[in-house]
Amino acid sequence: MALIAGMTGEANVVVAHENTAAAVGAGGVEVFGTPMMVALMENAAWRAVVDGLDEGHVTVGTVVNIRHLAATPLGQKVRATAELIEIDGRRLVFKVEAYDEHQKIGDGTHERFIVHLDRFLSRIQNG
Repeated sequence: MALIAGMTGEANVVVAHENTAAAVGAGGVEVFGTPMMVALMENAAWRAVVDGLDEGHVTVGTVVNIRHLAATPLGQKVRATAELIEIDGRRLVFKVEAYDEHQKIGDGTHERFIVHLDRFLSRIQNG
């Protein structure tokens, strides 16, 4: 595995009805939904490390601690960034941030855990 602190990733999306608070039943407002911001941050974190993982391994999200700081209306672009700030065995900690076209809209930390995909799926299927 070739993971080192400082690795970064980015993910982008345009706010559309499908990723608003109204669409996911989280407030009824046509602005970028917090669950969608979290998903975008998770995607950025995954992108930061995916190329450094051993074959057959993936990361799964385990902890999210974020603040949603500002509303983003329909049509604006949102960019999430993630920086790997800590490696503790198979536990990875990321600093995450999100920005729309005008300002920072979210920040926090996100943890992911490295798992062997086949073993992980086997445990789920065998319950």
